[in-house]
Amino acid sequence: MNNFSDQKDAPAPCQLVTGGAGFIGSAYVLQARRAGIRVINLDKLTYAGNPANLSSLAGDPDHILVRGDIGNEELVAFLLQTHRPDAVVNFAAESHVDRSIVDPDAFVRTNVLGTASLLRVVKDWWRALPAHRAQKFRFLHVSTDEVYGALQPGDPAFTEATPYSPNSPYSASKAASDHMARAFHETYGLPILLTNCSNNYGPRQFPEKLIPLMILNALEGKPLPVYGKGANIRDWLHVEDHCAAIARVLESGAVGRCYNIGGHAERTNLEVVRSVCAILDELVPLSQGGHADLITFVTDRPGHDFRYAIDCSRIEKELGWKPVHAFESGLKETVAWYLANRPWVDHVRSGAYRDWLAVNYGQRVAATGETR
Repeated sequence: MNNFSDQKDAPAPCQLVTGGAGFIGSAYVLQARRAGIRVINLDKLTYAGNPANLSSLAGDPDHILVRGDIGNEELVAFLLQTHRPDAVVNFAAESHVDRSIVDPDAFVRTNVLGTASLLRVVKDWWRALPAHRAQKFRFLHVSTDEVYGALQPGDPAFTEATPYSPNSPYSASKAASDHMARAFHETYGLPILLTNCSNNYGPRQFPEKLIPLMILNALEGKPLPVYGKGANIRDWLHVEDHCAAIARVLESGAVGRCYNIGGHAERTNLEVVRSVCAILDELVPLSQGGHADLITFVTDRPGHDFRYAIDCSRIEKELGWKPVHAFESGLKETVAWYLANRPWVDHVRSGAYRDWLAVNYGQRVAATGETR
């Protein structure tokens, strides 16, 4: 079972989804609404939270978008009391490693303190529910494989038993939020579920991430900045597969249990960038040369984890989920989406976004030159 289909015959549930205007959160919200789930969507709408991700839900009375912070206790308590959700799905997080290196405090505020506040308010509300509703309620906390640290070639993939060993301020803040979620289950009995996913890709991803950044820079003839030699390895997971897995865990996962979610698609960063270039060469060929000529190796970022790999046998064996998107076809569909949705791209590429790219990559390119 890889989607929400089993939920369609049940009475329409209600979920409070935090961070539901971001890349992964909005994909989840769209899937949930297609399944008839009523969604209360709480999002701070900072740089990565984009209401345009949810434009297809305009006028939908069963999708309520609320601008607010998960750390706003009064607002969260009001939403819980007013809408009485059957589940809380927490996507809200600062999620970009490079940003965490520049401003780690922001990641502590949202990912650690914000999650702790959200858990506490939900716990107090949950404790006052009638027994039958409290028993069915779930809090699903969405996390990342980066909390496990780094692997070398040949190392076994991360399992749910892999000790946490985060190496960036981002992954450290997510590790702390995972521990808080577990603690609220062990200490208070809050029915927690945790998921740790590999690198996501797909439509509507904010253009500071690797794949959309490469697509958009290539279309504009700009350098394609690749850290180091591009040898770092990630496991790539299509966002729609990720969201289907979350729905499956929410439906049938064991309370207090963690589930790793991966795409069975390990690739080096350079392989990913070259694949993007090959697709662009096919879809929008240049008059001379190829898009790969734009690849520029830049100074590696501090503490750059070499490899992530996910062993997702638990969710496959226990819950019957498997990814359905092959990386090659999913990547081609993703590139085609960005080509067909330039108004969306133009909307999200604000002045703040351009300033961020200049700060993060400009000095690296200047320091190393355009070596290939």
